[in-house]
Amino acid sequence: MGQAYKRVLLKLSGEALMGDLGYGIDPGVVQEIAQEIGEVVAQGVQVAIVVGGGNIFRGMKAASAGMDRATADYVGMIATVMNAITLQDCLEQINVPTRVQTAIAMQEIAEPYIRRKAIRHLELNRVVIFGAGSGNPFFTTDTTAALRAAEIDAEVIFKATKVDGIYDSDPKLNPQARRYNTLTYGHVLNHDLRVMDSTAIALCKENNIPIIVFDLNVRGNISRAVGGEHVGTFVGGLCEVS
Repeated sequence: MGQAYKRVLLKLSGEALMGDLGYGIDPGVVQEIAQEIGEVVAQGVQVAIVVGGGNIFRGMKAASAGMDRATADYVGMIATVMNAITLQDCLEQINVPTRVQTAIAMQEIAEPYIRRKAIRHLELNRVVIFGAGSGNPFFTTDTTAALRAAEIDAEVIFKATKVDGIYDSDPKLNPQARRYNTLTYGHVLNHDLRVMDSTAIALCKENNIPIIVFDLNVRGNISRAVGGEHVGTFVGGLCEVS
């Protein structure tokens, strides 16, 4: 399979790592994801990853239950590092060299985030996993994905989710919901489609970074997206429904 992109940023939600479990990490699911990432790296594609932590801790939910919001967000950042290290282990078990960089210093287990060092790792065909979000409370890992993509000059953000794209309404509640093939940044913002938070979308718009939203549960979708095949919904073009 050919490749349409040379350097990509993959955004993985914490929920994607727990599979059908109600909490935590499903080793089988993480191994599957690692295999797909390994196949892409073998094609010569440079892969950076931002991983969420919602399978372990959700800051917004804890804050709504009375926990201080900033404190809750810091706990959530630590949860993302747990996921990052787990994914790193699965990748290195299949001989894919990987580095974890964290926005909060954890020098015994990961490198600090240094932009130039991250880019150098990518140039040496190492997967770089960004943990601890942006290091700041009140910002989501979606915003971190947009920020890091801009910093490392990624050509695209792949947002791997549990749905096969962006719909005009919730397909679980509305059987008539229509899936978009392509969308503009403005349409996503104006219609509050919530595929990513508005800060992340605005960052991508400002830096002209397209976003491709697709179903992670379909084997081979990451490779297909890298190869330029149409999967899911492309944000950055004209609005078109399927």
